[in-house]
Parts: sequence; C-alpha cells; structure tokens
Amino acid sequence: MSTANRASAAGEIRVLVAALLTFTGHQGLVESARSCTSELVANVYRHTSAVLVHIEVTVAPASVTVYVYDDQPRVQPVPLEPLTLREHGMGLKIVSLMSDEWGVTVYGGMEPSSKAVWFTMKAGGKGASA
Repeated sequence: MSTANRASAAGEIRVLVAALLTFTGHQGLVESARSCTSELVANVYRHTSAVLVHIEVTVAPASVTVYVYDDQPRVQPVPLEPLTLREHGMGLKIVSLMSDEWGVTVYGGMEPSSKAVWFTMKAGGKGASA
C-alpha cells in the first residue's frame, strides 16, 4: 500500500497495519507494530522529500515484518541515544526496543533508487503483549 508522504500518513498507515494484524490473528503484536510503523512512516515525512511512502507487510504464522519504503536511499536513518529532554529523534530507538529485528535495505545497486526501513516482531518476542 502507498500513500502521499504527508503529516497524516503515519496515522493512516498505523490504522491499516493494526487492522491487518487483528484480522490475521496477531493481536498480541498490534500495539507495538502500530507504534513502530508510525515512527518509521513519520521519519519518511520528517527526513525525506519523497512524494510517496510505500508500506509492505509480510504476515507469517509466528511473526510479522513491516517494510516502509521511500525513494531517498541516500538519507540513512541513524538511531540516537536517549536524552531526557529530547522531543524528536527517538523513533529508531523505539523500533529497536520493541522489535525482534530491524534494519535498512537499499535497492538499486550502484545507482540506489530506494530504501526500506523494516522491523520484524515475533509472537512471544520483545513487542508481544501478554
């Protein structure tokens, strides 16, 4: 699914991811996946000039992986260390704390054309609720 890269995109995509996970029986991952998805989509809005943000969700029996794509491969996300008064910049730290795995994949070889920041949550893993 794709949407325009705008301020409301994070909320729109967050709702769709939550509905998909609920529908597929991954209720224990919904809240953490909503938070992580929202952070990654918001990062595209804040840190790139991409026109679209594209989301892909892979649902397996015991895990879920969410990919957030943009067409700005040279804008690489960097997790920041927590500072008590910091208002922004903690999105990747949140993703790393709530997901079992996360990373960045750049596409296009020698002429990169896009990237995906992704996370995986496993049933019973760090992001699962009781």
